Amino acid sequence: MKVILLKDVKSLGNEGEVVNVADGYGRNYLIPRELAVEATKTSMEMLEKRKEKEAQKSQQAQQEANELKAKIETANVKIVVKAGEGGRLFGSVTNKDINSELSSQGINIDRRKIELSDPIREIGEYNVPVRVYKETIASLSVKVVSE
Repeated sequence: MKVILLKDVKSLGNEGEVVNVADGYGRNYLIPRELAVEATKTSMEMLEKRKEKEAQKSQQAQQEANELKAKIETANVKIVVKAGEGGRLFGSVTNKDINSELSSQGINIDRRKIELSDPIREIGEYNVPVRVYKETIASLSVKVVSE
């Protein structure tokens, strides 16, 4: 019996896959628990339409991510902090500080997407990676200066 999985099933497959299972397993376990539907002609057509919609949605999200990436890479983030001798900061600059500066420039992103490995503790210029979408990473230029 061929079924289309509606949810991920361990050791069987992922959502949206068409798999071949034993009749009893399909009728008595998968279908009643709404983990799968029988692979008929109409259900296969619905699956194809669903995949097309998801691909279109993904393509649109990728396009928006590329636009946001261009905005981020052209933005100049300048953070003014107190520093001691030798350029050491009193405290540090974190992704929260960078996010608040980006927000003041009109670029709103989640602060967790700013992939700052360690907080910035010295004056200087830094390139900070920002994960905009799955595979899209923008490089943000951050300049830390003293008061």
